[in-house]
Amino acid sequence: MERTLVVLKPDAVQRGIVGEIISRFERVGLKIVAAKLFIPSKELMDKHYPADRAEFVEGLGSRTLESYREMGLDPIEQFGNDDAARIGEQVRTWLTDFMRSGPVFAFVLEGPHAIEVVRKIVGSTLPQKAQPGTIRGDYSFDSSYLANSAKRPIKNLIHASGNAEEAAFELDLWFSDNEIMRYDTIHQKHMQ
Repeated sequence: MERTLVVLKPDAVQRGIVGEIISRFERVGLKIVAAKLFIPSKELMDKHYPADRAEFVEGLGSRTLESYREMGLDPIEQFGNDDAARIGEQVRTWLTDFMRSGPVFAFVLEGPHAIEVVRKIVGSTLPQKAQPGTIRGDYSFDSSYLANSAKRPIKNLIHASGNAEEAAFELDLWFSDNEIMRYDTIHQKHMQ
C-alpha cells in the first residue's frame, strides 16, 4: 500500500473537471484518504517548488531546452539565454505564481502501487506528449513553446508525486496526519 499526493491545479478547478479527473482514480480502485480545496500560500509553493534545490530548478530549465530543441526553436529568442538554471528559475516563478492564482484541489490517494498507477493515469508532464486515455492527453494540449511565449507555466492540470521519496515529502507538506483518514472500501475486501 502506498499513498501519493495529487493536486488539481487552478486550470482544472476553473474548467470544472475535478469530478471527471477524480473518477478516473476511483475507477481503478484507489481511494481518497484526504482532500481540500484552497488557494496555496506563497510559503507552501516555495517549499513544494524549492528555489534552492538546484537539481529541481535546472531540471525545469533542461526540460524546457529539450522541448525547444525538439521543436527547432531558439531559447535565446524567448529567454535571452540558454542557461538551464536561469530558465528554470523563470519557469519556477511562473509555476508558483500560477499555483496561487486560484483554488487548487489537493488530495491523497492510497492503494497498491498508488504512485506508479497515478503517474500512468496522469500522463506526460508535457501535454502534447501525453498519450490519449491519460488525463493530460485527454484534457490538455499545452506545450513549452505556447507557455513560454505567454510567459506562464505549462497548463497541464495536475501534479502527482513522482516517486516514494517525493510523495513522503509532499504529503507532510500538504496534509497533517490528523487530516488523513483510515478506512476500508468495499473492493479492498475483495483483494485481501
